[in-house]
Formats: sequence, structure tokens, C-alpha cells
Amino acid sequence: MAFVVQDYYDLTRLLTEHPEWRADLRLLLLSDELLTLPEIVRELAAAQQRTEARLEQLAADVRKLTEDVRALTEDVRQLTVAVHDLTASQKRMEERLGRVIGDLLELRYREHVAGYFGSLLRHAHTIPVVDLEEHLERALTPDEVLDVLRLDLVVNGRWRERPERPEVWLAVEVAALLNEADVARAWRLATLLRRAGFRTIPVVAGEQITRDGEASARAQNVAVLQDGQAVFAAEALAAWLA
Repeated sequence: MAFVVQDYYDLTRLLTEHPEWRADLRLLLLSDELLTLPEIVRELAAAQQRTEARLEQLAADVRKLTEDVRALTEDVRQLTVAVHDLTASQKRMEERLGRVIGDLLELRYREHVAGYFGSLLRHAHTIPVVDLEEHLERALTPDEVLDVLRLDLVVNGRWRERPERPEVWLAVEVAALLNEADVARAWRLATLLRRAGFRTIPVVAGEQITRDGEASARAQNVAVLQDGQAVFAAEALAAWLA
């Protein structure tokens, strides 16, 4: 039997008159899956709300973490600056302490020259470098003269192992911790004194010497007086007074 338009209108009228029939008609017309679709949609909506809430909390956590990281970064930056300042301050203090110890060593070497340099020279005694100024001015430029006048110590005497030879001069640079620069300066000033006519041997004197300083002293035949003990003295004598 065919379903005609009039039948549709009759069905619509009946459902309007009897709304309780609609649920039964729904059960007949719709599959179980479609019937459960509204509940599924409600569950999905609830799940979406929970997801959005979690995302909002996650976003808040990320913002808080970002703020914490930013604060930590600033703390690290300030700590880095403080450590840098402390390191620079410590370095300055070490340099000042090194200069003070160097000055004290120079004074001690000057006052006890025979005791410290007696292993190298007989009748060792210091000569005020200013006493050599006129000789220096005849052979050196003004800048070279000033450089020599800043020499820590000039020690005079006869080489203990070769007392028959003429007297010699020691161009001595003093530092608590001797390094390559001290060796180079002693070598340069000894060379200038030799140009002015003095039989000079370069010497560095101090409590300790760096590896680079020791290697440089060996290579340039600079005698080392370390804590009162002479090193490379024979090599320096052979190289400079041959």
C-alpha cells in the first residue's frame, strides 16, 4: 500500500494530537546508533569542556613557568656579573699582592745580596743603577736609558767559578712569580747594558717561576735564582761571557 501525501498530513496531525506517540515513532524510524547520538554529543561536549579547562590550566602553568625561567635567567645574569666582578677584584688583589711581595723580595735581595747572589759571584754587591747613567747615555737612546734605570737590581762581582775573569754585572729582574715577560725584560736590559760596555748576564730572581718562564729562560740563557737556588747559571755564563 502506497504512502500518499494525505497520509503524511494525517500522521502529522495525529502526532500533534498525541505527542506521546513521537517517542514510539522515533524508536521505529531511527537506528540505535542515531538514538544514542544526542547522548554521545553531550558527552563529547562535556569532554571538550574538560579539555578546554585543562588547556587553560596548562596555558597558565606555561605562563608561570615562563615567568620562573625569566626570573631564573635574571638571577643567573646577576650572579654571572657578580662572579665576574669578584674574579676581577680578586685578580687585582693578586696583582697588588704580587707587586708588594716583589718589592719585599727586591728589598731582601738588595740587603742580603752576598747571601743570595754569592753562589754566582764573589764579592757580590749592588750598584745603584743611577751611577751608570753617564755611561748609558753615551751608548743608548734616552728611552733605552730610562728603561735600564728601571731595572730592579744591578749586582757586580767576579764569577765564582771563573774568578780569574774580569768582573761581571747581573741585570736582575725580581718578582714573586716569575714569568716569560720577566725573562724577556731581563734579557733585553742585559743586552742594553752590554751595548753600554758592561759584561752583563741576565738574571731573574723570585720564589717561583712559571713553565713558560722556565722554558724561556732556558732558551734565552737567562740565569734563574729561584728561592735562593741558581738554575741555568752555567749555561748563562757560557752564552754571555764566552
